Amino acid sequence: MTTTGYSQRQPASASMWTAPHIDEPVQATIAVPGSKSLTNRKLVLAALADSPSTLSAPLHSDDSARMIEALTALGVEIEELPETGRFGPDLRITPPASIRGGVTIDCGQAGTVMRFIAPLAGLAEGDVTITAHESALHRPMGEMIKALRTIGADIDDGGNWSLPFTVRGRGHIRGGEVTIDASASSQFVSGLLLAAPRFDVGLHLVHSGARLPSLPHIDMTVETLARRGIAVEHPTPNEWVVPAGVPRGRDASIEPDLSNAAPFLGAALLTGGSVTIPGWPATSTQPGALLPEILSLLGARGSRRGGALTITGTGRVAGVDLDLSAASELTPTLFALAAFADAPTTLHGIGHIRGHETDRIDALVQNLRALGGVADELPDGIRITPAPLRGGLWRAHHDHRIATAGALIGLRVPGVEIDDIGTTAKTLPEFPELWSELVATAAVS
Repeated sequence: MTTTGYSQRQPASASMWTAPHIDEPVQATIAVPGSKSLTNRKLVLAALADSPSTLSAPLHSDDSARMIEALTALGVEIEELPETGRFGPDLRITPPASIRGGVTIDCGQAGTVMRFIAPLAGLAEGDVTITAHESALHRPMGEMIKALRTIGADIDDGGNWSLPFTVRGRGHIRGGEVTIDASASSQFVSGLLLAAPRFDVGLHLVHSGARLPSLPHIDMTVETLARRGIAVEHPTPNEWVVPAGVPRGRDASIEPDLSNAAPFLGAALLTGGSVTIPGWPATSTQPGALLPEILSLLGARGSRRGGALTITGTGRVAGVDLDLSAASELTPTLFALAAFADAPTTLHGIGHIRGHETDRIDALVQNLRALGGVADELPDGIRITPAPLRGGLWRAHHDHRIATAGALIGLRVPGVEIDDIGTTAKTLPEFPELWSELVATAAVS
C-alpha cells in the first residue's frame, strides 16, 4: 500500500486560536515527533537506493506528506507499517526500477520538496511539472534552475526563473562541475548533493556567494549520504565533490525535531519553569542542537540525563547579541523570548529568512508592534527592545514558526489571538495538543 502520510491524519484547526495565558511556571516533559529535515532527506535517499529501506519514527506532517506524495508520483512505493507510536507509523520505501515522468508535483509550502525533488525530476523518464501553494510560489528557485541547466537538465520555466516550471526528464543528468550562489537557501546545495550520486559523472559543486546560511543542514545532508555509502569530499568550505554511485538501502531511525522543541524549551525560560525533551541526541547536525547553548546565554540552565535534555528557567531572560546564521529557523522562538528580556536583543545573520514561507523578519516585527512592542528591522536581522505588551491579533502568515512564536508570547500576555494555528501542521500537527499539555502542568505545579 502507498501512503500520503499526514493527509490521512486529522489536521489541526485553522480557526482563530486564543493562546493560553499562565501565571505559574511550567513543569513538563514533552516528546516531539521526528525531524522534518532528516525525514525528507532520508526519504529522498531511500528512493534512490539499491534496495528497500525502513524509516523508524519519521515525521508525519504537511511537509513530509508532500515529499511522500511527490516520491510516490515518481514511482516510489511507500508503505505505512503497523502504527506503534504516538506520532504515526514507520515507513517502508521501495525504489522504482526507473523514475516515472508525466506527472505534476505540488510542493505545498515545503521548501525541501521543491529544492530536493527538482534534481530528481531530471532523472525521470518524461516531463515533471513542479508547482506549489500560491503562498510559496515566491520562494527562491532561480539558482536551482540555473544549476540544473548547467549540468544537463532541460527546464521550461517560461523565462521566469521561478515556480511553476517543467523539467523535461530524459532518464539521466550528466552532472559535472557547477557553481551556484546558495546565499538564499542552503537547500539548493542539499538538493543537488542528494541526487548527485545518480548523475552520470557525479557532481563537483562550488558555492560562490558571500554567505551560506544554515550550514548544519548541509552537514546533515553529507552525513546522511555517508550513512548510505556515498562519501562526499569537502576540499574547501564552499566546495563539495560527490562521486557517481548508488546509495545503499538502509534502515534508519529519525531523531526528534530539535527546532520544533524550541517553543517548549523557551516556555521553561519564560515562565521560570522546567521542560524536559526525551530522546535528545548526544550529537546532531540539526540546527536545533544549538538550543542548549543559546538558551544558556539567555539565562536558562540546561542538563542532560538518561538521553533527555532539561531546560530550567531562572526567572530572568537576558538581552543578547546573537549570530543565528547557523540556526536561523530558531529566530521566531528567540524573538519571542527577547520581547521579555531585561535588555535589548539583536539577532543577525538571518537576512535570508525573508524568503521563507513569509518574510519572517517583517512578520515578526509587525506582529510585535501590533501588541505594543518595539522591534526594528536591520539589513541582516532584527533588534528587539523590551516594552509592555498587550493582547491582540497575531498573524501567522501561513508560517508555522510565526504561529508558535505567538503562542509563546501568549503565555505571558493575555488575549493574544493567533489567526491560524492550523499552519503548525506544516511540521508539527500535534502542536495545539502538546501546548495544552504544557500549559496544564503550570495549573498543577
